[in-house]
Amino acid sequence: MSTSTGSSNPETLADYVASQDVLVKEAAEALPHQFSQCTYPLGHLRQAVYLCLACPEARGICSACSIACHTDHEQIELFPKRNFRCDCPTESIAHACSLHATLERSNESNEYGQNFQALFCRCKRPYDAASEKETMIQCLACEDWFHESCCNLRERPNSEYVPPENQDQDPNGDAASDASNELPPALIGPGDYDAFVCGNCVLQMPLLQKYAGTRGCLIVTRDKPSCPWKVFQDLYVDLIELQEVSESSTRAAGQKRALSPTAIVSDNTVKRPRLSPVLTPYTVECSAPTSNSTIQKIFVDLASMTDPSFALSTGDIFLSEGFRERWCQCPSCLLELEAHPYLSKEEETYEPPEDPDSALSLEELGMRALSRLPRERAIDGIQAFNAMRDHLVQYLRPFAQEGKVVNEADVRNFFDRLSEEKRASREYQVD
Repeated sequence: MSTSTGSSNPETLADYVASQDVLVKEAAEALPHQFSQCTYPLGHLRQAVYLCLACPEARGICSACSIACHTDHEQIELFPKRNFRCDCPTESIAHACSLHATLERSNESNEYGQNFQALFCRCKRPYDAASEKETMIQCLACEDWFHESCCNLRERPNSEYVPPENQDQDPNGDAASDASNELPPALIGPGDYDAFVCGNCVLQMPLLQKYAGTRGCLIVTRDKPSCPWKVFQDLYVDLIELQEVSESSTRAAGQKRALSPTAIVSDNTVKRPRLSPVLTPYTVECSAPTSNSTIQKIFVDLASMTDPSFALSTGDIFLSEGFRERWCQCPSCLLELEAHPYLSKEEETYEPPEDPDSALSLEELGMRALSRLPRERAIDGIQAFNAMRDHLVQYLRPFAQEGKVVNEADVRNFFDRLSEEKRASREYQVD
């Protein structure tokens, strides 16, 4: 999750028209898909989910329904959720779905975590795009979102938010404001890992606890509550890996590995006759790392701890690139991987079909819509457009005669007056 700030308002009519063209292009890039079909008929799938804050029901809606059915409602994007079916056309939401005419039964198999209460992370804070300064990380397992500071990757930044329009009024000056808002570097940066699994999920997966603290499976710990946080390093595992690399380099140089004393046979030793081999069923030995005692004690303490401020770790792990190819493939480990398939296979996320009209301008879209209308309605539309054009010419003529610059407020004023005239005309006809 991230935040952004907008640019200043255009001042002239030319700037205003240019800004509208830019907005159309940005909208086409941000929303290049068709949003004319609800995903409910597709069943349960991994898809982007939205929470409508205007509707009292804590349920999720698909991308299409967020645009077509809840256009004027305040929403929060929850990002992809697996095995989720759109709730918009169901009995769970009173607001009628405009894309799916049939009222469906509630989705009993959908899971609704704290994100559907607009709460995130283990700190259970709401997300505010205007004030949030931290990067948030999505857990691969539960798909909740976590602050980097709540994962002990960095200190929590200053919570005071200064809007961009008021930053120039900061009594301490811009330099001091920028310095206070600057985030410290993270212990584990975005380029150091490919996936993140929160501590609560790791506690439910013994396989991940075995790998925690090894290469490619980073975990942040501290020696005691008063010590700083650090990335845990298993020196024994590092030593074994270093020895394997050294032996591999020696063999590559053409040197033979020395025989152990037990493998040397003297000339006077009577050799035993070779016995026929006994065939045994093929088995795959477990290659998962030996459990580190320090890490295992951390997970044991986390399972029973009531005050997390004394914990030596949150139990979160950060998996580096290629982690899906490094798991042990023994029968026991495979059973756990099959129970959590996202650990061994990257999931597909549904995207709506491409919209062929997304690259068209407003004029082109208007002409296309006009061509699809019945002849009588098309003529009415053309006449209404010509009338509006004549009114606009009359409104802008004094500006041209006096050499005044037309700004955005003038344009808005024209359309506000036009709306008032139409409203007055309708009221007069009713009377």
